[in-house]
Amino acid sequence: MSTQPLAYVRTDDAPVLPPPPGEIGIRGWLWKYLFSSMSNFSTPATSVISVLMMIATVSISYFLLSQIWTVVNFAFVNATWSDPEGLKREACMPNPGACWPYVMANWKVFIYGRYPDPEVWRVNTVYGLGALGIAWMMIEGMPKRPLVALLMLTVFPVVAFVLLTGGHIEIGLGFWIFWLTMTVVLLGLWAAAKAGVGGEALEAFSGFFMVVGGFFAGFAVALAAMSYDFGLVHIETALWGGLLVTLVVAVTGIVASLPLGIMLALGRRSTLPIIKILSIIFIEFWRGVPLITVLFMSSVMLPLFLPEGTDFDKLLRALIGVALFSSAYMAEVVRGGLQAIPKGQYEGAMAMGLRFWPMMGLIILPQALTLVIPGIVNTFIGLFKDTTLVLIIGLFDLLGQINLTFSDSSWSTPVQSQTGYLVAASIFWIFCFSMSRYSIYMEKRLHRGHER
Repeated sequence: MSTQPLAYVRTDDAPVLPPPPGEIGIRGWLWKYLFSSMSNFSTPATSVISVLMMIATVSISYFLLSQIWTVVNFAFVNATWSDPEGLKREACMPNPGACWPYVMANWKVFIYGRYPDPEVWRVNTVYGLGALGIAWMMIEGMPKRPLVALLMLTVFPVVAFVLLTGGHIEIGLGFWIFWLTMTVVLLGLWAAAKAGVGGEALEAFSGFFMVVGGFFAGFAVALAAMSYDFGLVHIETALWGGLLVTLVVAVTGIVASLPLGIMLALGRRSTLPIIKILSIIFIEFWRGVPLITVLFMSSVMLPLFLPEGTDFDKLLRALIGVALFSSAYMAEVVRGGLQAIPKGQYEGAMAMGLRFWPMMGLIILPQALTLVIPGIVNTFIGLFKDTTLVLIIGLFDLLGQINLTFSDSSWSTPVQSQTGYLVAASIFWIFCFSMSRYSIYMEKRLHRGHER
């Protein structure tokens, strides 16, 4: 009988081996997501399921590949790429694919609308500053990102307005008196509350006075800059069009809807009855009205309620309507995030002696906004695509401008509309997909603590 002990203890680490070839790379992906559900033939029931899955996979794959090939065939293989002889529609007639000379002949209209050619540099400057600022804020590791974000929210809109319109807007003396008076009163109440004058009742609203008074003061500075004559040629907004109008409407709605939505969400959860009721009425009113109706009201109905002789720019009216409409939806998204925060977070913040605004700004809102990033970006994407509705009030966005070029008989071909819509769809997809991917990136980066 052997006396050798049966126990064995490894004294060194096992060698690290690579995963099996069938579990990594394209082969592993195909096996995991495509073939794993159709390879079980151990019983008659699983065999039938595997055959059905095989038939469904082949059918869906054939359909997707055929659709992709149709688009590739139209956009590249059978497309007309150039028109060296200037034949226009005759150059595109022989080929059943896209007519890219038509796009190249109208690309300025797609991007700038009827903006005067000598002043296009102003639009390009706004595009460049906007792209630079957004890229600066999005790239991690860039210095002074909070400062750049603050400049993009405060200074960039004023610079863009002056460049695009030419500035030098006329503001009446009565408006200045009213606005400056309100600014002085609100900031005076805030200063009095901080100094302890007026008791606890005034001190309780010190945050409100500071925020609203700061807004009035900042807007007064912006109006002063917009009314200054920089020597630029005035460009009517009726000449704007194409991608310029799409971006102006979308960016204005996105930038304005987020802070308004946060304020409305906080107002709806407020314990003050008047603020809560007003917030609920605002949100339910704008959510109950279609955006088309809002645009019609801002374009047709709003001038009827203004004093006689008051001229309100059509694009500005649309921007106000879009911002208010989208802020109501944003408020409900943010409110969902606030409701997901455990009660202990509120209690912990109050136990530390934090008042309402510091508690919201330092503890609650950072967590709530992180939770609802997908909903916020989803609202942004929906708003970006809804900009096409401004066509019904006579504003020509990217899609409207492309539709307008279809009336040009010199480029009238059977593939003209398909080519134009392909360009519009591609541009919208690039913007929406970029927002979606950055949302996923932010969601992963801010949820590191939940990955464990």
